[in-house]
Amino acid sequence: MPSLPLVAGVAVLAISAGGAVTASGAGVTALTSSGSSLDAQGSIGSVAGQALSRRGAVVSRSGSRDSTGEETDPELVALAEKQMAEREAKLAEIRKAAEKQAAKIKENKWLLPLDVYQITATFGQYGLWASYHTGLDFNGNTGDPIHAIANGTVTSTGYDGAYGNKTVVTLDDGTEIWYCHQTTIYVSVGERVYGGDTIGTVGATGNVTGSHLHLEVRPGGGGPVDPFQAFVQHGIVP
Repeated sequence: MPSLPLVAGVAVLAISAGGAVTASGAGVTALTSSGSSLDAQGSIGSVAGQALSRRGAVVSRSGSRDSTGEETDPELVALAEKQMAEREAKLAEIRKAAEKQAAKIKENKWLLPLDVYQITATFGQYGLWASYHTGLDFNGNTGDPIHAIANGTVTSTGYDGAYGNKTVVTLDDGTEIWYCHQTTIYVSVGERVYGGDTIGTVGATGNVTGSHLHLEVRPGGGGPVDPFQAFVQHGIVP
């Protein structure tokens, strides 16, 4: 006669197979859903085998479904690769621009303040001014961009009588550069600027007869010197 643990195990397997279990003096009989009986010592193994077979089929289908879900979509891969290539190209462009700007800052060469201009008045001239002309006039159109001629820090901005809208940039050696008669001023006091940066636009504010940039060079923040000669000393001929 089977032991008690074996009988209990047979009963569980039989129930899971969709039947019921009855006990009698001769042993344990499992009743299937169709009504036929299986004794514990004989055909119960067949019932358990069928139940396990069905469970195994379920697990197999689940595993197949998971495997299919993990497959990689070729279109997504192609899109990711395209985005990565575009990102690398943009980073390379940014690096190139940064290197160019760093080289320009390191050299700190003087640059001309306007892209297109004519010199209409020079330093020391007499005529329209109370005493003599204290700067160099670059003729231009209202709205033309004005570039910083060298690296420095903005130390003054605003309206200044005959000078009109004026920006003062103090260079690293203490020289002040005055940009006068501007229409607009794009920088503020304390801001660091570098040669070539746009700091404002040409205008006709203050005591003028037409649109132009009046530029003065004042070493150490003192009296004005001839800007033309200052440009030549820094390798630029206006």
